[in-house]
Amino acid sequence: MRLLTRQGCPMCQAAAGRLEELARELGFELSVTDVDALAAAGEPALRAEFGDRLPVVLLDGAEHSYWEVDEPRLRADLAATNG
Repeated sequence: MRLLTRQGCPMCQAAAGRLEELARELGFELSVTDVDALAAAGEPALRAEFGDRLPVVLLDGAEHSYWEVDEPRLRADLAATNG
């Protein structure tokens, strides 16, 4: 699972905290990507696509939710892929 964020974003911080808790509980790996830092490093695609609606949760590379963690849906989708 991947969380797209940007520095100074309170909603991003809240989503990261909740996803870290869920990762410990449910046993998935979480990576956090700052889209502004990635763009500054020469890879602007994620910021161009998702930058106006951060944070964005990507599950298996596809957009799962944005602005907040859709926890019931996330739990169901993870159970379906692991079950």
